[in-house]
Amino acid sequence: MDLAKNPTVLVLNGPNLNMLGLRQPEIYGRESLKDIEKACAEKAKALGLALDFRQSNLEGELITWAQEARGTKAGIVINPAGYGHTSIALLDALLVTELPVIEVHLSNIHRREPFRHHTYTSQAATGVICGLGATGYLMALEAMANLIKTKKARA
Repeated sequence: MDLAKNPTVLVLNGPNLNMLGLRQPEIYGRESLKDIEKACAEKAKALGLALDFRQSNLEGELITWAQEARGTKAGIVINPAGYGHTSIALLDALLVTELPVIEVHLSNIHRREPFRHHTYTSQAATGVICGLGATGYLMALEAMANLIKTKKARA
């Protein structure tokens, strides 16, 4: 992995995020996942990052992608969606990457139903951003750029 020029950040999106803009817009906003991907691509470019943006409704696919990031990506931004609350397997996959991980949630999970207050995947996260809508992704990319820069400076 060449971190010297345009390190790649993997952005993983979990189940139902392909329905953004249609599914409960009062909670998740009116922006589509394509809108978020476009904004992330622009932000990544401005930060000198390459972006690998993916979405799956399949837990196993997200796990495989996380595992493949080990040694090939500089960091992971993940919105695990419902799998954050249920998937120890996804937690384990994130841990095995040994990469910085930032977890993003569009809604403030702490102001919602009690079962949403805890995420397993946050145990693998360097940081968690929630409740700021699509802006949370952009903030996560900024934070990731700083984490990567700090890691490079220490190396």
